[in-house]
Amino acid sequence: MVFLSQYCIIQNMKTKPFKHNFLLILFFIPSFLFSIGNRESQNTLTIYSIRGSSGIGLIRLFESPPSPGSFNVRMEALSQSDLIAARFLSGEAKIGILPPNVAAIISASGRDIRLLAVIGQGMLSLVTLNPELNEINDLRGQTVMVAGQGAVTDYVFRSILVNHGIDPEHDINLNYSLPPQEIAQSLIAGRITTALLPEPFATMVLNNRSDVFTISDIQGEWESMGGTGNYPITLLVADGEFIDSYPNETEKILNAVSESIEWVRNNPLEAGVLTEQHELGFRSDIVSQAIPNSNYIFIPAPAARSSLESLYRMLYEFAPQSIGGAMPPGRFYRE
Repeated sequence: MVFLSQYCIIQNMKTKPFKHNFLLILFFIPSFLFSIGNRESQNTLTIYSIRGSSGIGLIRLFESPPSPGSFNVRMEALSQSDLIAARFLSGEAKIGILPPNVAAIISASGRDIRLLAVIGQGMLSLVTLNPELNEINDLRGQTVMVAGQGAVTDYVFRSILVNHGIDPEHDINLNYSLPPQEIAQSLIAGRITTALLPEPFATMVLNNRSDVFTISDIQGEWESMGGTGNYPITLLVADGEFIDSYPNETEKILNAVSESIEWVRNNPLEAGVLTEQHELGFRSDIVSQAIPNSNYIFIPAPAARSSLESLYRMLYEFAPQSIGGAMPPGRFYRE
């Protein structure tokens, strides 16, 4: 239909004055460019990442995207996971990274989204300037700055508090008013005393103040209260129809992601440089120092299922709506 309408326009131009033809040309050019762009977009596959610590494991792919054969792959880092979620819900996104709770909500909406692998596990540190705080039980009556209200990390911390008999609503003041970058800066400046921070922000604080120390082991606390291994924090997911239509391409992308994460773990200095070059939000030296503590990992869906279901059960008990009101179905886990 596009080409037929364009043919009619061209024929009409032969009998019209120049002014009229010029207006038709203005109409014709965008249509022509759109048709070209549309054909190009059909051969382009975007892998969506998050600007921040979650995207660092994929940083090598920003420098050298995978070549699965059927697609020209490009990487794009968005500022928030909600933006990636919106693209999955609209059908635009075919593959990308998401927090576990966001992926579950999309699945509960009826969208066929599937887990490919866990690519990041818990990397939280509870840090303080207060020498009187030595363990979780000492937090009663204290104010703790927490990055990300309603995020997986928030619920994990709340469950740990409850396990110690601390009511998160009444026995402690959890303050969510600052993003992690500002929490880190406020700790360094001494404006706040205690915070729950992910990497690389925790490393940033510890490297800038010798009197800051870590309270307890958050990841160890999770395991001690019944969690199955360390809790997943970053998932690589894909559209179900895409997986079914392009199984070989999916496998090649998975291998490229696995290789990127392994490279990041083994080459923290180079990974830090690439992170700064591709503007994921951190200085290279901070990233390099934080990578050993950041738990970038690659666990394919079948092997990751038990730890993820353990996390989802905790989230469901705390707030069913945080995962869409139901546990993800079996088909959520790619075999």
